[in-house]
Amino acid sequence: MKLVIFLTLFFSFSMRPQSVFEKAETCYKSQQYEQAKLLFEKCLKQHPNDLKSMEYLGDIQSRQAHWEKAVPYYEKLKTLSPSNAEFHYKYGGALAMVSQNSNALAALANVGSIKSAFLKAISLNPNHVSARWALIELYLQLPAIVGGSESKALQYSNELFKISPVDGYLSRGRIDEYYKRYGHAERQYIKAIEIGNSKTTYEKLADLYKNKMDQPQKALAVLKAFNEKNKS
Repeated sequence: MKLVIFLTLFFSFSMRPQSVFEKAETCYKSQQYEQAKLLFEKCLKQHPNDLKSMEYLGDIQSRQAHWEKAVPYYEKLKTLSPSNAEFHYKYGGALAMVSQNSNALAALANVGSIKSAFLKAISLNPNHVSARWALIELYLQLPAIVGGSESKALQYSNELFKISPVDGYLSRGRIDEYYKRYGHAERQYIKAIEIGNSKTTYEKLADLYKNKMDQPQKALAVLKAFNEKNKS
């Protein structure tokens, strides 16, 4: 009897139709973004303050590089849930991408909001790696007259060393590469490989050899070394 009851319950649960939200998630994970968007919008109409649906909609716009459409979702998310570090980070990131594709005057007007969003993410989550990477890029690419600064970029790189040494070396390599100190960048990426041994670390070094140091054979050797070490 117990077995019959268990089987009845099992089949009743397994045959239950997917909710709209579950269907939307399935579409999103399958990269069917347009279908997922329609379904998440339907969820949001039923539950206007549903944070997860709102976040997915922002993420869909981001994945499709529709940054201006992503910003309002993330802005509302950080307003509704001000203690969520990721919402502040995503808002800052989307706003930065909008600025990158805007004219110089409009871009400069957003600098303060972008910095504040990333700094807020760090204050809420002191170990937030991505927000520090974003600040490094911001300080590298901003003109000095409006706050661009290698020393500021190095400050966040130093913070990364304390949280994740691999990211520390990669970020230091990125800074050296930006300023065309390719020999220094090479050494930083090699150190990142030594302690991280990840695909990303090898790819960064290979990219440096191929695209900045005009040494394609070295680039191939680096990628070959990674494949050799990670044979299944």
